[in-house]
Amino acid sequence: MAPALGVFTDVLMIFLVLSTWPTPAFFQIQGDPEVEGAYPSLNVTFNSRTMNLSWDCPENMTEARCLLRHEETGKIIMKVSRMGCSCTFTSMTLHAGATLEVQVTAHQRHLRETLVYANTGVEGTAARNFSCFIYDADFLNCTWARGPVAPVDTQYFLFLQDSRSQGKRETECPGYLKEAGTNLGCHLHGLSRWPFYTYFLVNGSSRHMHIQFFDAILSTKEIERFSPPANTSVHCNESHCLIQWLQPKTQQRLSYLDFQYQLDIQKENMEPGSWNPLVEVSGASENKYNFPSLQPRVRHWVRVRAADARVLGWSPWSQPVHFGSDTEDGGLLRVSLLVVLGTLVCTLVLGFLAKRFFKMCGLLSPIPHVKDKLNDQQDLEHQVAWDEFPVGSGKCENEEVLTVQDAGQALGARA
Repeated sequence: MAPALGVFTDVLMIFLVLSTWPTPAFFQIQGDPEVEGAYPSLNVTFNSRTMNLSWDCPENMTEARCLLRHEETGKIIMKVSRMGCSCTFTSMTLHAGATLEVQVTAHQRHLRETLVYANTGVEGTAARNFSCFIYDADFLNCTWARGPVAPVDTQYFLFLQDSRSQGKRETECPGYLKEAGTNLGCHLHGLSRWPFYTYFLVNGSSRHMHIQFFDAILSTKEIERFSPPANTSVHCNESHCLIQWLQPKTQQRLSYLDFQYQLDIQKENMEPGSWNPLVEVSGASENKYNFPSLQPRVRHWVRVRAADARVLGWSPWSQPVHFGSDTEDGGLLRVSLLVVLGTLVCTLVLGFLAKRFFKMCGLLSPIPHVKDKLNDQQDLEHQVAWDEFPVGSGKCENEEVLTVQDAGQALGARA
């Protein structure tokens, strides 16, 4: 009996010790999340179009918050008011999936429920190579390609959404661009009402399989292509040519300081490899440039393009504007002919005047021929018969010839 009594005593002691041992609730730290099966599910739902996360509100809820984990933006936490049972996130791309979570405090207990949002559909069926650009300030063109494993009957649809509006206003593309019956592009007019950031969603449908969607958030500033500057004009004087143009119309509200311009000024019929470098002009120059060009100037042309000074996405070139003479060779030929003609005229005039002057001074009287004493057989026609010329009535009639002998006799008689 003694051993049995000892065993019974030991069992009784163990039971007493275990009955006084603290329960797990004794070690629970207040504030730690606890998920118990006593409370029903929160029934968390997520609307990807409105980015709204909602759940069933438990009684006596004192605190709630929403979490979104995204591979690009990281973790986003939003606190909810005591009476609220939903939260709305800002627009973000979801084609790569996201994880959402709701944390609620009710009856001094913490409830948590997680929802994994996935891009349902067959991998490789979503639209590829999606891109958009704005042109002429108010027109939008978007294009994409069919997914590599998308069935032949796949049809795609594009939706645009204001990423900042509370109601998430959404518009479907009004004009699709088709290839073989499939929507592979969109043309949209009237962008003035769309914000700086716009959410684009391309989803699809097929009778053979589920099609994945593709989404993107694009900045109108980054996708806008400027139009060429308008009304380019050239006005020249003797030393310069003033080139002017108008600022292109843009979808963004930009000042003249936000623009950068390039001018391409070239001579016509230039040889390959001899082009002039482009001229950089800032918007602060008031859309004008003085091009040094002396007269006579050869034939030139100029064209202009524009860009945002912070992005430098260049617009197409404007239409060339021509100025100057027809051709370089023709201009030089005319100048050379004028110089030669002027020189010839001056030479003839100077020669005529010199000849008149020399005749008036008697310097051009005829010089008698020198007699050739070695040739006795001279032609008689080369001899001058002085008797044939009668004595004129000029000054020679009163001339007297005085010899040296007569002069000596005259001096002796006077003596």
